[in-house]
Amino acid sequence: MMLRRGFTLFLPRLVGLLVVACCSMSIVYMLACTPKGDNQQLALPRVHSPTAKEGYEAILQEREEQNRNYIISLKKQIAQLKAELQGRTEQLKNMQNQHPDSLDIQLDHSKPEKAQANLLAFLRSQVDKAEVHSGVKLSTEYAAVPFESFTLQKVYQLETGLTRHPEEKPVRKDKRDELIEVIELAVGSLNKPDGVSKAKPRVYTASDFVEGIYRTEKNKGTLYELTFKGDAKHQFKKIVLFRPFGPVMKVKNENVNMADTLINVIVPLAKRASKFRQFMQNFREMGIQQDGRIHLTVVYFGKEQMNEVKSILENTSKSANFKNFTFIQLNEEFSRGKGLDVGARYWKGNNVVLFFCDVDIYFTAEFLNSCRLNTQPGKKVFYPVLFSQYNPSIIYGHHDSIPSLEQQLIIKKETGFWRDFGFGMTCQYRSDFINIGGFDLDIKGWGGEDVHLYRKYLHSNLMVIRTPVRGLFHLWHEKQCLDELTPEQYKMCMQSKAMNEASHGQLGMLVFKQEIETHLHRQKLSSKKT
Repeated sequence: MMLRRGFTLFLPRLVGLLVVACCSMSIVYMLACTPKGDNQQLALPRVHSPTAKEGYEAILQEREEQNRNYIISLKKQIAQLKAELQGRTEQLKNMQNQHPDSLDIQLDHSKPEKAQANLLAFLRSQVDKAEVHSGVKLSTEYAAVPFESFTLQKVYQLETGLTRHPEEKPVRKDKRDELIEVIELAVGSLNKPDGVSKAKPRVYTASDFVEGIYRTEKNKGTLYELTFKGDAKHQFKKIVLFRPFGPVMKVKNENVNMADTLINVIVPLAKRASKFRQFMQNFREMGIQQDGRIHLTVVYFGKEQMNEVKSILENTSKSANFKNFTFIQLNEEFSRGKGLDVGARYWKGNNVVLFFCDVDIYFTAEFLNSCRLNTQPGKKVFYPVLFSQYNPSIIYGHHDSIPSLEQQLIIKKETGFWRDFGFGMTCQYRSDFINIGGFDLDIKGWGGEDVHLYRKYLHSNLMVIRTPVRGLFHLWHEKQCLDELTPEQYKMCMQSKAMNEASHGQLGMLVFKQEIETHLHRQKLSSKKT
């Protein structure tokens, strides 16, 4: 014990001595390599001197010799520094090996099997500490680490960096190599024989890859969840990998069958019949025709425009032969949280995936699959980050006409932004929603209820999947912030309204429109004079 205490006291001194020695050698090195002053340099011959050429050649030769000597001297000093540093490092390493208590993990190189076992134990402890198998309780919504999503061609990212592109090809080599390595490893894992089935196994390739999500916990590692096409329609293969700041480790390899997984889309509504008609066009194409495993619940507040909304529902039901819908009418003031809560609790069938939606949302069939794949009863809830569209009249104001809706829905920084402050669109199993306590029904009007529910999930042991998705869009509409809202709600509404209009650059062009037109007018006059 005395020897260990003595070593503990001596080790910091040794490190300090190493630092002092390195600094001293650096100072000697700088003094030795400082070039001579001006008074020691050779005088140049006059340009018009008859011996100018010979003089220049002599000076160049002498300086070349000086540079050669400097290089030789530098190489010798660098070699000496390396040798000294190597010796000190070996000395410190030997002392550490004699006292393993100072290391978090001991790698005994004389016993490679034990070293490998210790390393594997450490890496697996990283998996256990990370949020891989289950969620962890978080204090606030800011503590959640969001996922990024990717396909073979694109990365959909919240951390846009200097480029500010919400989606891009991975231009950084390290990021590109990282994702390629993970996909290749997942394909190799899928093609590895299981040793049980005698049937000829299917050979998976990178073209079977559908999409993936990943996130990095700074002190643990990177978690990857990759989805591949399965053996039949609506079947998928899901591979979970983890890189604990070392080799990637396979965490899970499972079959995921979503053929019978129904989604109940719940839409609270008051008036806005024209917007509902547009929503039903999207719902019919993506939900009914392409997906087919979907139910629609409309919770309507009041009676104004109610008959028109019901007529739209009935016409869709007849033309598409669609019977899976529920219409609930409430004679009270509109409350989004109340509408979603009533719609969720009204369901009487088996446990179902709930997709809380708004009438100004556009979704694709691919998103509905993402909704299913990222929810699991008692395990995971899905909070997608949708792409919010800017005001088309501003974006396409310089065009002859505004493009069709489908042509507008492209993910670029000029057309919209990731709505990373919004938590209203979410997918979760009904059982999880009921167990968590549902919405706060005391919240009236616009905003607040979604954040309250989100915080409930963060405070639970459920894993919250937060990632930008390429198939979920918020369509632009003029936002009205009513006087009846509380000060906090009104502030949130105005902030949302400001962000919805256009990018900073586009708004800047509007603010300085007069100045720009004046400049162009002056340029035109100037060109005429010349």
